[in-house]
Amino acid sequence: MWVDNHCHLPVGDPEGLAALLADARADGVHGFVNVGCDLDGSRAAILSAAAHADVFATVGVHPHEASGGIEGIAELAGGPEVVAIGECGLDYHYLHSPRDDQRRVFAAQIRLAHELDLALVIHTREAWEETFEILEREGAPERTVFHCFTGGPAEADRCLQLGAVISFSGIVTFPGAEDVREAVRACPLDRMMVETDSPYLAPVPHRGRKNRPGLVGVVGARLAEIRGVAPEEIARATTCVAEATYRLPASSVNP
Repeated sequence: MWVDNHCHLPVGDPEGLAALLADARADGVHGFVNVGCDLDGSRAAILSAAAHADVFATVGVHPHEASGGIEGIAELAGGPEVVAIGECGLDYHYLHSPRDDQRRVFAAQIRLAHELDLALVIHTREAWEETFEILEREGAPERTVFHCFTGGPAEADRCLQLGAVISFSGIVTFPGAEDVREAVRACPLDRMMVETDSPYLAPVPHRGRKNRPGLVGVVGARLAEIRGVAPEEIARATTCVAEATYRLPASSVNP
């Protein structure tokens, strides 16, 4: 049994979404955290969660969208389907929004997570030091997630020192991602989660195709191989961490 703690479910196709979720459940996935990246995407995440008992929503503004600010996010965040703020953070690879806007909007969402006692989901790319600096200045929320972790053991250690949880994606299966695999070895099981980030980053041997939540077990199996344990151990551990981090009702992810 798995929880895909970070995915982007399709919008505007209820039948297609239902089929996608049914296929994932058949593959042992019984919890889905559907992540918002802007106001419209956050609304869609809430709608998907309202329609499916094992789907949960986050609301937030991705760094690519930071120039638009976070107006409306706080109002959405109070809904019962919402388990986290984000994904938010810094992305200096593409700079679709200026760095100043990214920093301002990231800090505002950290404060919102504190105010509402929600988990915080972080996206950071080529901006580790400034991400840590802002978190240290604002105070990392008690339940903070570094999603789709792309660093190595040093960055993992900084995340763990902040009290954060590290979420690993299909990147752990990529041939050139040895630093990430070293971070997997360094991360305690009680601070680890697993995700697809679907429809992006399909794991090997599915790389190059559209990703889907049903493949979270492929990622989990690679984590198990790296750690030298059974996949069932990774499934149990990461499910427990997801339940605690997002305060998921156990009945929803343990049918």
